[in-house]
Amino acid sequence: MRYVSTRGGAKPQPFTEILLEGLAPDGGLYLPEEFPKFGPADLSAMRGLSYAELAFAILSRFADDIPSGDLKRLVDKTYIREIFGSDEITPLKKLEQGFYLLGLSNGPSLAFKDVALQLLGNLFEYALEKRGKRVNVVGATSGDTGSSAEYALRGKKNVQVFMLSPQGRMSAFQAAQMYSLQDANIFNIAVRGVFDDCQDIVKAISGDFAFKARHRIGAVNSINWARVAAQVVYYFKAYFAVGGEVSFAVPSGNFGNIYAGHVARSMGLPIRTLIVATNENDVLDEFFRTGRYRVRKAAEIKATSSPSMDISKSSNFERYAYDLVGRDPFRLKSLWTELDANGVFALAGTEIFRHVADTGFVSGSSTHADRIATIRRVWKDYGVMIDPHTADGVKVGLEHREQGVALVCMETAQPAKFAETIREALGREPSRPAGFENLEKLPQRVEVMDADVGKIKHYIAGMTLRSV
Repeated sequence: MRYVSTRGGAKPQPFTEILLEGLAPDGGLYLPEEFPKFGPADLSAMRGLSYAELAFAILSRFADDIPSGDLKRLVDKTYIREIFGSDEITPLKKLEQGFYLLGLSNGPSLAFKDVALQLLGNLFEYALEKRGKRVNVVGATSGDTGSSAEYALRGKKNVQVFMLSPQGRMSAFQAAQMYSLQDANIFNIAVRGVFDDCQDIVKAISGDFAFKARHRIGAVNSINWARVAAQVVYYFKAYFAVGGEVSFAVPSGNFGNIYAGHVARSMGLPIRTLIVATNENDVLDEFFRTGRYRVRKAAEIKATSSPSMDISKSSNFERYAYDLVGRDPFRLKSLWTELDANGVFALAGTEIFRHVADTGFVSGSSTHADRIATIRRVWKDYGVMIDPHTADGVKVGLEHREQGVALVCMETAQPAKFAETIREALGREPSRPAGFENLEKLPQRVEVMDADVGKIKHYIAGMTLRSV
């Protein structure tokens, strides 16, 4: 298995060479030259596997340059009851006939990103120790990636983490999860701005190849391919648990979670429909409805009650667009040149946009009022409390539900992380898992900085020179 850039300017590389990387040298994103394929016989053989066994069967196709014994040990170390609360890892909860929630939020940071990032932390430590190297991970978070990455990498050998987050744009719980960590290898930077500012800074740092090389910069954001590969596994797990044709509704901001579903479908998993659910920041919904992909200006990005989706530049969308244009890097690069120049490209009426239907995508959006109503409905009808992001997925998923096709909605975070919205919807406090009772009262370590690439690079350089 070799990995290439969406923009065609990077030589093919094996998995371990791109494991620590964010952007490819040409500014594109890495993805496999071709997706591995599973036929009906393969799927039948995989049906009874445990989560760790299934993860190994899938990830060994993507990471074939890691000795199988080493990869199996890393996977078995990651997907255990002690970390995820059950042997199921991502348990499927039946609400009614043909309608399910897939529990992805049972890891240490109470968000779906733990499923991939717990593995990524172990892969990083393994690869760095093998090579005798150290890495400084620089990431951006709209709420959940930060805590998931920090909980996965805290205390790991040979790794430091610099996580940028938008000041005042996360829930109090989300901010405290990150800022209360006292581990010496964790550095939090609260940026005066929105998530897109944080993401732009991370991409600028990743694109400065001299700085990247000098300070050994790595990436954990969803642009890191290993995260996508790890997320593919739970689509297979859910399909086997349901036992028949299935559609997935996925709350979507940076497009990584649902892009993993696209990869699973491309590998041969019989997914009927991939349902993109956005909040009021509806860049993705606008594209899938109209063919117009328009990045919002910072002033247009709304602060919502599903803050992890308050994003206007969906990083992984470039990987999907690469498939839409027939994996032609020149056509892809042309679209992104237009996007960078004008903030928009439009594909309505083109052969490219007609191909969207072939990939099984549909979409919809949700408002605060929709989230409140959906949280109340799911609590009243099923006795299940869901967070506002999951509510976006349920609302849009039910709008696209088809008779005779199972609908699986991704439960992407635990309600405890968004107590204010739960109180508004249900008039009660969400319960907190043990260990999180007084989170917001713990001492916090965070640097507040302007959205200035130069100043943030200077800060990172100072920390890495002192510590690495």
